[in-house]
Amino acid sequence: MLHHIELYVSDLRKTILFWGWFLEELGYIPFQEWENGRSWKLKDTYIVFVQTEDRFLDVPYHRSRVGLNHLAFQAESRHQVDEMTKKLKERGTTILYPEKHPFAGGPNHYAVFCEDPDRIKLELVAPEKSNKDD
Repeated sequence: MLHHIELYVSDLRKTILFWGWFLEELGYIPFQEWENGRSWKLKDTYIVFVQTEDRFLDVPYHRSRVGLNHLAFQAESRHQVDEMTKKLKERGTTILYPEKHPFAGGPNHYAVFCEDPDRIKLELVAPEKSNKDD
């Protein structure tokens, strides 16, 4: 079981605007808040975002460097992936791999991919196809 993830971000305000609504749509609730950080929790796992100190902002994040490539979240259904895709677009978020969406991960992998304000890739993936998705 994953206990928590902590991500340092370049602009905490932008991060809160992006991640707050997204995580709450998935059932996370606000958990901790302090001057330089915020977290959301779902059951026993929480995600923390912390403002990076100015002295460490000179090298921006890139998912192709050593370290985190992306975070993938489990959707309840294909319908939820579709609804979240719509909401991401309404918020001005660019959907990655639009020519392959929603099967950018392969023919049996129904998901939406996008980036947060620091260009950390985010994936919301539906469970494997079931009769309830028809």
